[in-house]
Amino acid sequence: MTVKRKERPVKTLALGRPPTVQKPRSISRKATRALINTIHQLEKKKAQAVAKGDRAAEAAADSEIASLGGIQKYQQASLQGQRNDRGGDSSRVLMEWLKPKFSASGLTADGSVHMLEVGALSTTNECSKSGFFDMERIDLNSQGDGILQQDFMKRPLPTDDTQTFDIISLSLVLNFVPDAPGRGDMLLRTLDFLKQPDMTETHDAFPCLFLVLPAPCVTNSRYMDEPLLERIMNALGYVKTNSKITQKLVYYLWRRTLRVSIKVPTFKKAELRSGSTRNNFSIVLRGLTA
Repeated sequence: MTVKRKERPVKTLALGRPPTVQKPRSISRKATRALINTIHQLEKKKAQAVAKGDRAAEAAADSEIASLGGIQKYQQASLQGQRNDRGGDSSRVLMEWLKPKFSASGLTADGSVHMLEVGALSTTNECSKSGFFDMERIDLNSQGDGILQQDFMKRPLPTDDTQTFDIISLSLVLNFVPDAPGRGDMLLRTLDFLKQPDMTETHDAFPCLFLVLPAPCVTNSRYMDEPLLERIMNALGYVKTNSKITQKLVYYLWRRTLRVSIKVPTFKKAELRSGSTRNNFSIVLRGLTA
């Protein structure tokens, strides 16, 4: 049975992650990196302004983003980064982790694994081409056929188990939620859409959450590091099964191990590391009692 939770008012993800465009032109690797990093910083300034109710600062951030070409240029850079000659899409890492588990359990590429990809950019990534998954893809601004235009935080809750998933992908999505409590709410909401764990299954892969973040979110934040992220995920009933850190990104695969989360503790924003070069990425859990 799906765990019923009291709905909280949520902020639309449109305040954070920019939407997509359909036909990006090629831009250089250096320009791609610079544009993404700059807009990331501006989005953080905008989120802080929204949280403080500072409309002037919010408008200033919007103006700077527009001067760089706006969300269209940002998405062009994001799509360009998924090209094979730029390192490929993040689902390649996921498939590297899952294929041995599939092999060990005898699972074949029969499309039986139900997957929800939040913030989908393409219908031809490694997961889509593998044949293992029955894919559902959503994004704030769909690029076309195969990607539903939908905000995950406004997606209707499942009414039965047929509407839940074996795996959810949040690749470079959580970092675009406008504020720390909203990020905690998104992680909590994944529990409503994942299947309940079945301890009788012969494999140890599902249900699970694939999470990808910019590496500085955990390696250079004042308020977040890997031990804290793991404590937060453990509190939600997740156990880390795989992880990978590169210069730019961190990849995690979290398996859901608890059938029902009776109580989720509160995790507040607190400084872990000082320094003027740190960023302010954080995740806040507001607690939950069933």
